[in-house]
Amino acid sequence: MLNLIRIDKWLWAVRLYKTRSLAADACKAGKVKIDGQAVKASREIKVGEVISIQQTPIVKTVEVKNIIKNRVGAKLVADNMIDLTPEEEYNKLKLMNELNYEKRDRGIGRPTKKERRDIDQLKKYKL
Repeated sequence: MLNLIRIDKWLWAVRLYKTRSLAADACKAGKVKIDGQAVKASREIKVGEVISIQQTPIVKTVEVKNIIKNRVGAKLVADNMIDLTPEEEYNKLKLMNELNYEKRDRGIGRPTKKERRDIDQLKKYKL
């Protein structure tokens, strides 16, 4: 088992980012922090470190439970990290998704020109 690994590779391996380059870009942009300090993609992490990740609109907080070098399946992610993100953050994300959601019944087709105007008018007042 490895003792140290680059943070960008670990973030990719535990499926917090879809690609390793996205994880490296997030580190470069200052969105990944350890102990409140922004870290570079080359920073090596150890078991037990707490990492904060800004994933708009929430801030995820995870603890390194296990060092892995290869990407794991979604079911195995829990074996390698502990999610310390407060429930309020997930509630904030859920609320944002509900506010931006427009429901249209399946199979009724595209809105007509009149329906589109009504939708646009409602959106204008909503904001």
